[in-house]
Amino acid sequence: MNFNKILTSLFGNKSSRDMKLIQPLVEKVKEAYPDIEKLSNDELRAKSQEIRKYVQDAAKPYLAKIEELKAQIEETPIDEREPIFAEIDKQDKEMLDEQEKVLNEIVPVAYSIVKDTARRFKENEEVVVTATDFDRELAGNPANDFITIDGDKAIYHNEWTAGGNKIKWDMVHYDVQIFGGIALHQGKIAEMATGEGKTLVATFPVFLNALTGNGVHMVTVNDYLAKRDSEWMGPLYEFHGLSVDCIDKHQPNSEARRKAYQADITFGTNNEFGFDYLRDNMAHSPKDLVQRRHNFAIVDEVDSVLIDDARTPLIISGPIPKGDDQMYEEYQPLVERLYDVQRKQATELLAEARQKINEGRETKNQEILDEGFLSLFRSYKALPKNKALIKYLSEDGIKSGMQKTEEIYMENNNRLMPKAIEPLYFVVDEKLNSADLTDKGADWLAKQVKDKDLFVLPDIASQLSALENETELTDQERLDKKDDLMNRYAVQSERVHTLQQLLKAYTMFNKDDEYVVMNGEVKIVDEQTGRIMEGRRWSDGLHQAVEAKEHVRVEAATQTYATITLQNYFRMYHKLAGMTGTASTEAGEFWDIYKLDVVEIPTNKPVIRHDLDDRVYKTNREKYRAVIEEIDEMRKQGRPCLVGTTSVEISELLSKMLAMRKINHQVLNAKLHQKEAQIVAGAGQATNGFGAVTIATNMAGRGTDIKLSPEVKEAGGLAIIGTTRHESRRVDRQLRGRAGRQGDPGSSVFYVSLEDDLMRKFGSERIAKVMDRLGFEDGERIESSMISKSIERAQKKVEENNFGIRKHLLEYDDVMNKQRTVIYEKRRHALMGERIGMDITNVIWDRVVNIIETNDYQGAKDAFFGVLSMEMPFDQDEFENGSKPDLEERAFQSAMAAFKRKIDRIQSDAFPVVKEVYENQGDRYQYIIVPITDGRQVAQLRINLKEAYESEGKNIVREFEKFVMLNIIDDCWKENLRQLDELRHSVQNASYEQKDPLLIFKLESAKLWDSMIDDMNNRIVSFLMRGHIPVQIHDQPVQEAASEDRPAQRYNEQKADFDEMQRAQRSAASHDTRETAQQQRHQPIVRDKMPRPNDPCPCGSGKKFKNCHGRGLR
Repeated sequence: MNFNKILTSLFGNKSSRDMKLIQPLVEKVKEAYPDIEKLSNDELRAKSQEIRKYVQDAAKPYLAKIEELKAQIEETPIDEREPIFAEIDKQDKEMLDEQEKVLNEIVPVAYSIVKDTARRFKENEEVVVTATDFDRELAGNPANDFITIDGDKAIYHNEWTAGGNKIKWDMVHYDVQIFGGIALHQGKIAEMATGEGKTLVATFPVFLNALTGNGVHMVTVNDYLAKRDSEWMGPLYEFHGLSVDCIDKHQPNSEARRKAYQADITFGTNNEFGFDYLRDNMAHSPKDLVQRRHNFAIVDEVDSVLIDDARTPLIISGPIPKGDDQMYEEYQPLVERLYDVQRKQATELLAEARQKINEGRETKNQEILDEGFLSLFRSYKALPKNKALIKYLSEDGIKSGMQKTEEIYMENNNRLMPKAIEPLYFVVDEKLNSADLTDKGADWLAKQVKDKDLFVLPDIASQLSALENETELTDQERLDKKDDLMNRYAVQSERVHTLQQLLKAYTMFNKDDEYVVMNGEVKIVDEQTGRIMEGRRWSDGLHQAVEAKEHVRVEAATQTYATITLQNYFRMYHKLAGMTGTASTEAGEFWDIYKLDVVEIPTNKPVIRHDLDDRVYKTNREKYRAVIEEIDEMRKQGRPCLVGTTSVEISELLSKMLAMRKINHQVLNAKLHQKEAQIVAGAGQATNGFGAVTIATNMAGRGTDIKLSPEVKEAGGLAIIGTTRHESRRVDRQLRGRAGRQGDPGSSVFYVSLEDDLMRKFGSERIAKVMDRLGFEDGERIESSMISKSIERAQKKVEENNFGIRKHLLEYDDVMNKQRTVIYEKRRHALMGERIGMDITNVIWDRVVNIIETNDYQGAKDAFFGVLSMEMPFDQDEFENGSKPDLEERAFQSAMAAFKRKIDRIQSDAFPVVKEVYENQGDRYQYIIVPITDGRQVAQLRINLKEAYESEGKNIVREFEKFVMLNIIDDCWKENLRQLDELRHSVQNASYEQKDPLLIFKLESAKLWDSMIDDMNNRIVSFLMRGHIPVQIHDQPVQEAASEDRPAQRYNEQKADFDEMQRAQRSAASHDTRETAQQQRHQPIVRDKMPRPNDPCPCGSGKKFKNCHGRGLR
């Protein structure tokens, strides 16, 4: 007995300790249930309304206090409002805490109500109650076939349509499902085996938390499940007067979607929840907002959403000037020729290796043997995915011999590696997913294009330094030359970057494996599920490179307008929970990133599935032959087979092999994703004594149970046959879990070969030595628990590596998230108008302090006039000898007085016109245009005429302040996002200098942030202090404002894969820092063409570039 087993026997494992903590709560539910069961249907509904009122009454004192505080805001001077807002926030937080206490108190009654409602639906075809207005509203919708109205009675049927299919309610909660429901309410992850009814378990906490009226979000992995579950579980909630909707049924930014968020319970996909958050933070009117507070979310298949999808940020982007002007199609033929040259060389090296290794073994000549293994190593570094190479490496002693050669050349920090790779044109590292050009490759390219410098980055630092030393140049000539150098560098770096991405596309990304081409588009295939990732694109130009390789339309480059990772989106919820069948292997990650504890819920019936040891073969050919034999044997026994694969290519290969044996089967892969539910539903049946055969990706059909017919159960149940071990144990557990649901019989086995990706990269050396030593023949297999554990150790290595990548991505996004939180808060204040006065006061104070603290007298005097549009309120002697805090307070009071005069003037100028129009033509106009200018640009404000008249022009001032704040914040934030994108890619080169790219990113992003805040505050104050109604407005006729309905915004919404950035960094870190020529070309900075200093700034401010966004760049 090992140490862990001793501890477990003494203290129990985590699962048993979790169950002991939850058991008393389950007993309370069971005690309360008999009293609820006795109630009539109307009494049951009355009870749910009673506890609903009890929960909402707990919030009333806090809401009353908040309303009282809000009433004081208008009467309080702007600079004294901050304590009031702080108290409002405090009351809001205390209200949520109080409601949580009340919810915990009513858990037994609420859960009993849900369970007994399910029982009544199951046992009665009709549940009759006294009709309410809510019932009549439900019955008025033809889609709600679960309810009819008969006089003063509402009849709830136990048969209705869900997900396009007619279903009959036949479920009542098990005791173990109460365990799961309590874990979810506590904000934990409930891990429940496949078939244990996770969707039903969620009804407990969803019902309970919806009683607050604050909203519950039920998050699913795809729109089919979101729509199906909302229709399937909806009647259970609606019976008790809780409204239910699904955001995926409605268009973004629509009134219907806004109404869906106002429902007590809202279903939807993770992507749509995230995109709606981003869209809300790009809105220009409160009417455009759809989401409300992020209260409580339950994430179904939480591992897919918060682990697999977490590395793909949600991005809303828009077009940029000359976005179509890219080089991928121009240089694709050149890279294709380079790839063909190396592919031919790799084949020759492999043939040479075979010949020398055989000769060396026969003659026992170590020198020839070493030369053979060096040729083999070169072939491996040239094209590691070459199938002939992979097959040869599975022969006796070949892989271990090549690994010894690799170790020799990697000694002393890769000191001998340049000699090993000298004949190659580029070097591919499969583990780091990188492809790097060698000096020989650069020379080959130079000859092809007849320009030796075309694909070499210039030493810009040396060139700029030399330029500074040219004393005979005038300042203007030096600036012009500097511009030329920077522009040439930008074009050159973009060309090198294009070349690298094309090279990676050819060497590391295979069609029907990492992606598929459908309808003229390159679509990424999820490595975990095999599903097509609609809308997702690889970042940093890699997707465009793959498009060029496949000769489909290359999409234009875009600029990021708004972005957030799913990790940071879901961390905004007041309470978060999740459920899945496989979470324990990633329990550490869930806790580290989300502070979510994983609770393993026991199964309702014992699992009797037989999990066999892995069957390990030398080659894929032997493995697939054995898989086909196993399938044939199982189906003849009347047992259906679910065959798990990891790629489209393997699915189609097995399909062809089965077709040759005339074995009927179904295939489910990325190309046939739309048939998923239909194929999985029939996967547990048998026809004429032969079991069904279904080939599917390892995680296909999540959310759809495979139900077995009685004859299949008699024959031994579903047979799970995995054709390879996945990199993640969680995915393998998911595949195993498809069999053995609810006590069903079944079995699972994984077939592995030394040619599998996982084995080649991490696990095969020791196993290869064992097979060599034991003299295994072709077709023989190893089957041992020791081997299975060895493979699991290899999987753990990969999981740790992948966790590191995701955590590193989160650290990058955390930097942006802190900035995003501040900007979105300012934006929301401006949009809603409630706290905008306080924000403007803070901005004016910030500018006053900044001007006084950072300037001499003359500089301060100029800045007061340039930014604040006012004379400095003290002379030079006071400035130089006075107390800075006193000067700042005096200047602030003068600035606020000047701003007050300015807005009073706008109000007094506008109101006479408003009064005249309203009194004489009020029936003609609802909205009018009021122009306000700062002397350089004009803001066309859309003003409600009636409100302007009744407020005597005050709402014109509010709209002016809102317009200025929103537009300048948006402009500055978009520019900051563009610079952060650029910075994220450029800092990867810091690895070559033995520096931490993340640290450099944090330092540089802080500088960008400070610069953006300075520029943003200057622009806001400048416009506000100069704003006035143009004189000629009085002589012009009133313009009616257009309808508020704006055309749909032309944005792209996508999920960008940032894994490439991490791989680039790790690749850089692994190289010898003395290989300078190769390293400098690895990951160049890509920049847009830079304007000249005296050109107008592209941001549209009207300033020269050197005085605006070009400040400090030269």
